[in-house]
Amino acid sequence: MEYVVLVILITLVEYVVFGILVGRARAKYNCPAPAVSGDPIFERYYRVHINTSEQLLIFIPAIVIYGQYGNPIIAAAVGLVFPVSRIIYLRTYLADPAKRGVGFLPGFLAIAYLLGGGLVEVFSSIP
Repeated sequence: MEYVVLVILITLVEYVVFGILVGRARAKYNCPAPAVSGDPIFERYYRVHINTSEQLLIFIPAIVIYGQYGNPIIAAAVGLVFPVSRIIYLRTYLADPAKRGVGFLPGFLAIAYLLGGGLVEVFSSIP
């Protein structure tokens, strides 16, 4: 499970960095808190951060469950796709929001695998 925890920690650090980027964008594009709209570039940074938080709600329990009931090495390897895909998501969303799927899809598929695999593994462990 150490690798699973490491992937979760990497993902959480990434989330904190995304929050810092939102803070910098607030200053750069003159969008003081609590405003969440204004300059379109600021809004993109904000959406990446918020969308990541929405995904984390599913990702973290899914990787823990699959790691605990399935294979922790596979869970960590598949789980690592998520933070990598979020970097791609950030870059593509900032450049052109219409192309964000390039970064979104791999992370979504990783979550789907972990969630589905976790479900199968939990059911198979019930006597």
